[in-house]
Amino acid sequence: MAVQLNHTIVTAHDAEQSARWFAEVFGVEAPEHLGHFWQVTTANDVALDFASAGEGEIASQHYAFLVSEDEFDAIFGRVLGLGLEHWADPARRRPGEINRDDGGRGVYFPSADGHFLEIITRPYGSGG
Repeated sequence: MAVQLNHTIVTAHDAEQSARWFAEVFGVEAPEHLGHFWQVTTANDVALDFASAGEGEIASQHYAFLVSEDEFDAIFGRVLGLGLEHWADPARRRPGEINRDDGGRGVYFPSADGHFLEIITRPYGSGG
């Protein structure tokens, strides 16, 4: 069997609330409660297991998602609707913009817990 990413843990102040926020913004199925996790599964069967860490600072992580052009429009529309800051670049030097790297579109924005989320329509290095 080839190596595949199965799941990763996403630290949150409130796992259920964060998982529901993510599912709503990304337009995926509602999370499932599994043990002490709230799990959201992507289309390629990678699970994001949201775990409550309580109050205090959460170390920011970066999560990037490959989406279709239509999904980009829908997700980015919800990002704008929520009034979230967004950037065309990971250094946050191009606020309020999207990028057109590799002939696709991409944008970065923060999650409710301060993680750095990214949606792209073409994998980096794929040309275009």
